[in-house]
Amino acid sequence: MDEMRPSSGAAAHLGLASIFPPGLQAIYGECRRLYPDQANPLQVTAIVKYWLGGPDPLDYISMYRNLGCPGQDVPEHWHYVSLGLSDLYGDNRVHEFTGQEGPSGFGFELTFRLKREAGETAPPTWPAELMQGLARYVFQSENTFCSGDHISWHSPLDNSESRIQHMLLTEDPQMQPMQTPFGHISFLQIVGVCTEELQAAQQWNGQGILDLLRGVHIAGGPWLITDMRRGETIFDIDPHLQQERVDKGIETDGSNLSGVSAKCAWDDLSRPPEDEDDSRSICIGSQPRRLSDKDTEQIREALRKGLEINSKSVLPPISSQKHSHDRPQSRKDSLESESSAAIVPHELVRTRQLESVHLKFNQESGTLLPLCLRGRLLHGRHFTYKSINGDTAITFVSTGVEGAFATEEHPYAAHGPWLQGKNGDLMFFLFFWSP
Repeated sequence: MDEMRPSSGAAAHLGLASIFPPGLQAIYGECRRLYPDQANPLQVTAIVKYWLGGPDPLDYISMYRNLGCPGQDVPEHWHYVSLGLSDLYGDNRVHEFTGQEGPSGFGFELTFRLKREAGETAPPTWPAELMQGLARYVFQSENTFCSGDHISWHSPLDNSESRIQHMLLTEDPQMQPMQTPFGHISFLQIVGVCTEELQAAQQWNGQGILDLLRGVHIAGGPWLITDMRRGETIFDIDPHLQQERVDKGIETDGSNLSGVSAKCAWDDLSRPPEDEDDSRSICIGSQPRRLSDKDTEQIREALRKGLEINSKSVLPPISSQKHSHDRPQSRKDSLESESSAAIVPHELVRTRQLESVHLKFNQESGTLLPLCLRGRLLHGRHFTYKSINGDTAITFVSTGVEGAFATEEHPYAAHGPWLQGKNGDLMFFLFFWSP
């Protein structure tokens, strides 16, 4: 990460509108509406701007002291606002200007609310580094964020010993969506959560967990303020939430998570292995490993239940993640994680029907298989594992999904590196390896 330094935002508030980029001026105006007495907020900025070759996409992160709302039991906190995911300049230096009717840049800026600790006189700057990391992901992947999305971080957000190691995204409770000369902007607030809360959001949906967090003062309250010293999850605080809200929500609504980036691979067991080291030959000692009749029937029965669901979902088309150098990259819709939409299109590759397949997942990816079955297939939906190491993908498809090339007659089929398995009679081997 480029060197970062606090700097004065005074110049942005001296009324010199004519020399200020209109996109920047518009966001400052929304901040002045909330903080009229903080015309000169502390800012963090990269020394070398992204459009001058620097590594950090956000030109600035403004930091405000928010007094909270005692009437709603909202504590005092620090409020961080990013500037750079939207189009600040309108001259194509960072974002392509496409007119006022569409989104400005990526169409959003990030915010973050951090509980102010007793005695703190200045806001910590680590949230600015966190926001730069998220912005780099958006710029590099061109995946935009939406309210309800989750972000698996797997590390305390402030590099401490905190249990707050992941994030959910929601609309900022105070900053209003706005129109700028370069398009519209919304403000998405980062909400720090524990691992158990992230897992519940994956199994159910982010909005449901955000609603639960709003109802628990210690866990965020109505404005979803992150407290890095929080040591209890919402399920520790109120054990009934898991069974009465989350489990019932999964049963009724299923999961909104349609896919994940993962360490995964698949092999065709329909053809003989090419050599002794071929991973299609799965052996324990000298004997090939095969599922027992009981295991086979359990898998069939679990997947067959999806046939009872009448709702239909449509499998997303396959689009390329690779672009030629003389063609601008297109921006993809928001994904809670990478899904099959990121796979290279193999239009000229023949679809192959397979008799049996061998699936391999690392341990973390394998723990999502119950989510795939319970939260997706049983609700007539699909679920995709997209390999982080290449174009390989594995999609579990229910009968209610349209656009699949796996069929009832041929329950699993491959199109290039993309494997699909239909739930009517899906048979496979599973193998797990350590991360």
